[in-house]
Amino acid sequence: MDARAEPVSKRAGVNSRVRFSGATVPPEFNGFPFDPNFETWKLISTTDRGDNHTFRFILGNEIAVKAAQSGNIRPWPDGTEFAKIAWQQELSPDGLLRPGQFVQVELMLKDAKRYQDTEGWGWGRWRGLDLKPYGTDARFVNECTGCHRPVRGNDYVYTLPITTAKINGEEIVNNRAASLPATLPYQPLAWNAITMYVDPKTHTMATLYGNQAAMQAAQARNSASAAPVPASAALVYPPDAVLALVTWAQRDDPHWFGARIPDVPLSVEFVPAATGGQAGTYRRFAGTGLTLKEDQAEAQTGQGQAEASLAAERTSFILSLAPSRLP
Repeated sequence: MDARAEPVSKRAGVNSRVRFSGATVPPEFNGFPFDPNFETWKLISTTDRGDNHTFRFILGNEIAVKAAQSGNIRPWPDGTEFAKIAWQQELSPDGLLRPGQFVQVELMLKDAKRYQDTEGWGWGRWRGLDLKPYGTDARFVNECTGCHRPVRGNDYVYTLPITTAKINGEEIVNNRAASLPATLPYQPLAWNAITMYVDPKTHTMATLYGNQAAMQAAQARNSASAAPVPASAALVYPPDAVLALVTWAQRDDPHWFGARIPDVPLSVEFVPAATGGQAGTYRRFAGTGLTLKEDQAEAQTGQGQAEASLAAERTSFILSLAPSRLP
């Protein structure tokens, strides 16, 4: 096993400045190496862990994403990598639960032969902003395999990937959450995730996605050479950046008591950036079939001052959503 750890300074992050310039993140006690590339992976799903008051992004590398899109997940192919990032939930003044303090990142790597003694997966967990390896010796992995054994029928993976792929069996993938119409101007589920929040009053959860330009702006702010900025500060996006806020109803996670996951999409809101860091034309798709709302169409043609005011309010809100904090 290659136990070398990558320099943290090489990471392509999506949040706070790299805190480990010139340092390295040590491997786990079993030799499993830290992979700093996880911050560039795509979102497989999100989880609202109400049982312990944390949020989770479940990210997958390119192999994982392609497997989820095609339904080739029983078993997951060798080379699949997952990153499960956890934050404490933080109640904001507007009543929304947002990602607060970074808790940990857990990594899984599928290699059926290499990791045949640990159910075909390599396991690692790094906790806190200093990314300290979990446990006291290599036996920590028994916690991982023991915890995931109840879902051995799903190749030891708890997550229901958000995908349109059809798979025989119940509660293996999350098709409902993936049901965005092809007529949308963009397909945000293929973009990178920036942050998320939950509205406890409406029992909804939302994820903010960004296209490549938006993510590059986030990564530039996170670079080791960037000037420090408050974690809550909003980004100024370049003219070709586009943000998409996808809001779902919530449902119980069938694999974890007390957790909730995305269900039916309720709306998709797009905010393209414009020259000078300002916003372009706001568009909201909602209701049956997620169609462009008539009030938005009126606002775009100069009618409906109330609707235009609402569009400006939502645009400001979306642009104010700061990326979730990472080491």
